[in-house]
Amino acid sequence: MISDVIPAIGCDEKGQKALNFMDVFRVSHLPVVCDERYQGLVSDKLIYDLNLLEEPIGKEKEKFDTTHVHEDQHIFEVAMLMYKLKLSVIAVLDSDHGYMGAITLYDLARRFARYFSLQEIGGVVVLEVNVNDYSLAQISQIVESNDTKILSFFMNRLPGTNTLELILKLDKEDLSPVIQAFTRYDYNVKGTYLDHSMLSDLYQDRYEQFMKFMNI
Repeated sequence: MISDVIPAIGCDEKGQKALNFMDVFRVSHLPVVCDERYQGLVSDKLIYDLNLLEEPIGKEKEKFDTTHVHEDQHIFEVAMLMYKLKLSVIAVLDSDHGYMGAITLYDLARRFARYFSLQEIGGVVVLEVNVNDYSLAQISQIVESNDTKILSFFMNRLPGTNTLELILKLDKEDLSPVIQAFTRYDYNVKGTYLDHSMLSDLYQDRYEQFMKFMNI
């Protein structure tokens, strides 16, 4: 997932150059590498707060955010770290702590899209269930008993409630048998998305929610 376009910036570069790069690549952080060693992330906020526009950014390197991930960490760990720290870019280091490159929030979103089969042909069912009634085994049994398979599965607990929103991407476009089965088992079918335009709208909505979730 390492980006092939996000540059590292040197300690002797001025803050304005870093801001120019951030503007071009639409990020708010850049990795700083001095003498081939990772120093941390510099942010647009830090540059403005410390008035580094015409100063070498290395002047304040002790204030850089040294957050990073290693090459063998899982994508979920990367996502949680970027979410917690509100990062638009995160540095990747090898086992010897050498700088390898950076992952952007955009790279992360694209990889999640691949992992969750968003481009596969099929339909989507959105269910609402009480957290105490949730059973993935039963949901899978209902789907598969109707000659359908689950391609991907999302779960979201609605804030302040005991309600789970379950989003199932299935491998069939005709979902009427599955929907009828869910209804027989007293599941609340909140929505269905059966054609490509509806799916595109759903994916766009979920992507926007993801970006808000990351709070960038």
